Amino acid sequence: MTDDRTGDSIASAGNRSSRSDIGQRLSALASGSRFGRFVSVGVIGALFDVTTATVLRELGVFPELAVFVGIEISILVMFVLNDTWTFSGEGATGRFPMVRRLVRSNVVRIGGILVQLAVFRALYRVIAVDLTLVGIDGWFVVAKVAGIAAGMIVNYIAESLFTWRVHTTTGND
Repeated sequence: MTDDRTGDSIASAGNRSSRSDIGQRLSALASGSRFGRFVSVGVIGALFDVTTATVLRELGVFPELAVFVGIEISILVMFVLNDTWTFSGEGATGRFPMVRRLVRSNVVRIGGILVQLAVFRALYRVIAVDLTLVGIDGWFVVAKVAGIAAGMIVNYIAESLFTWRVHTTTGND
């Protein structure tokens, strides 16, 4: 089938549109300022994450549980910061759309959480270095930070595409 005005086939026009959409998505993901804000928020989240998990671990909480609680605290902190700063122009406003994005953020971050937990467990349980610093299990902290770093890219891509949908121009959340 052809478009009478241009002589182009409808299928090839659809392919150009698809390529254009992919280009827009990649451009939105590659935004240096947005990625910089995301990383800045991630540093704050990492501080909450590592501090919470380390305090819980030092209080005798099972290491993987302490890590998971730290992750969830950081997700809540980072969501608020990302929603109000990093992605402030994206998505619908109001309480219900924000709550929907918060739930979506937790679901979307499952990939990053799994990567983070896998890296933590591999380092902490498998490699298991005895490293105590000022009475704190330093290897726990090293393994935790390595997990956070590994999960960051997964989280950035997933959050950009699915929580705040930076590739759309409709203003929907």
